[in-house]
Amino acid sequence: MSAVARTARAPTMAVSCSAATGAATAIRSSTPAFLSTTTTDTMKKLLLSLLLASSTSPTLAHNWDEPQEPFTMYGNVHYVGQRGISAVLVTSPQGHILIDVGTEKSPQAVAAHIRQLGFKVEDIKYILTSHAHGDHIGGTAALQRLSGATVIGSANSVPVLASGKPDEADPQAGSLPDTAPVARTRVVKDGDVVTVGPLALTAHETPGHTRGGLSWTWQATENGRTVDMVFADSLNAIGANGFKYGGDPRYPQARADVAASIAKVAGFRCDVLISAHPEGSELWERKARQAKLGNAAFIDAEACRKYGAKAKARLAKQLAGEK
Repeated sequence: MSAVARTARAPTMAVSCSAATGAATAIRSSTPAFLSTTTTDTMKKLLLSLLLASSTSPTLAHNWDEPQEPFTMYGNVHYVGQRGISAVLVTSPQGHILIDVGTEKSPQAVAAHIRQLGFKVEDIKYILTSHAHGDHIGGTAALQRLSGATVIGSANSVPVLASGKPDEADPQAGSLPDTAPVARTRVVKDGDVVTVGPLALTAHETPGHTRGGLSWTWQATENGRTVDMVFADSLNAIGANGFKYGGDPRYPQARADVAASIAKVAGFRCDVLISAHPEGSELWERKARQAKLGNAAFIDAEACRKYGAKAKARLAKQLAGEK
C-alpha cells in the first residue's frame, strides 16, 4: 500500500570557454567603425553571459545520455541513470520509488538498469521529480507507461509535466523544448512525505533554477548503520534570452528563491548526496573509491554544504555577469 502523507536540459546553445574568449577578443580588436561603444559593450556582455553559463552549468555542453552501469549506493538505494543525469531507485518488498528519469532517450536504459539489478519496473509505484526541464523529465512519460507509476511534482512543475509545455516564467524559457505529457500526476507541498511500505521520502521545495524545483530526503540502512540520504535539485542560477536573476518581471523572486534553496540544501542532514546532475556533487569521484571502501565511499557529511557553497559562488558570478 502506498500513499502521500501531509506533514507539520534541455538542449540549449553551448559556448566553450575558448570560443567565447576568442569572440570577445575579436570584438575588441576588430569592431567596425559604424558600431557604437554602447553596441560593442552590449555584444561583449552577451558573450560573457554565454561564457558564464557554459562554464558554470553541468547542464550545458554535456552528453547527458553517456552510458553508465547501474550500481547500489547504500542499502536499498541504487543508481540507475545515465552518466550525465541522475536517476535513483529506492526499493522495498512492497514496491519501489524512482527519482527522476532523464531525457527522452533515457527510459529504455533506465528500465534495463532496474532489471539488471534484479528489480521489476512494474513494481515502481511513484516517480518523483526534481525540476521540469527536458533533461530530467523528457523520458518520464515513457517510463510511466512502462511502470504504471504516478508521477509526483510541485504545484509549479505538475502543469509542465501534464501539458509538456515549458513554464513561461522559467529563467530558461524560450530555449526549452516541449516534453511528452505525463498522464497521472500528483502535487506535493514542502514537507509532504511519499510512502510505499517502509519507504518514506520527504519533499522539499527548492525553487530558483526553476519555479517548481523539488529536493528529496530519506534514510537508508546498511549493515546496521542508518544514514541520511539527499537527492538535491539543481541550484544553478542560469538564465536565457536575457533573463536576469538580479531582477526580471518574468520571475521577480528568482534571486531570492535560489538563495533560499541553496541555504536549505546546505543545511540538510546529509550523509549521502546525489545531485540531479551527478558530477555536480562529485558522485563519480566517490564512485571511484567504492571498490576500496565499499558503499561507505558515498558517505560525506559535508557534501550538501559543499554543494551549496558551489551554487552560491555560481549565483554571485551570474549576478556579476548581468551588470
